[in-house]
Amino acid sequence: MQVRIRLLCLVLCIAASPALAQNLSPQQRQAILDYQLTLPIAEHLITAMQEMTKYLISLPDYQARMKKSATMTGADRIAQLEKDPKAAAILKQNSLTARDYLTGVPALRMALMAAQGATGPNIVASPANVAFGKANLAQLKPKMDTADGLRR
Repeated sequence: MQVRIRLLCLVLCIAASPALAQNLSPQQRQAILDYQLTLPIAEHLITAMQEMTKYLISLPDYQARMKKSATMTGADRIAQLEKDPKAAAILKQNSLTARDYLTGVPALRMALMAAQGATGPNIVASPANVAFGKANLAQLKPKMDTADGLRR
């Protein structure tokens, strides 16, 4: 089970990595740039990530779902989350919409990466979110690492 968790976390990390930011549509890039991070939103995103990961790996077809999700459009991924009662409940418990989650997680991840000095065309972060990341890096980075399965 531990191997499955790490595999899923790796897949989730890769799916939201800035290396794939070059594959974002112009609309997705703009949505990430427009997304305004705050500490309460970041906390909700991280908590939802942890809960969503636990839920997804509990599904017998989680690997197939991850592969399928990687090929879906942003609108299709939003619809998929909204149609899944458990996923929708996780988002609702964390005061997030599917759009918030699917845009906010990469926005938060890339803001924290930029706050650590990562630069380049594949880092999509607004100046305000980079400033937010710098101001909250010490608090949020360990939580993101835990959510990504990098820490226990």
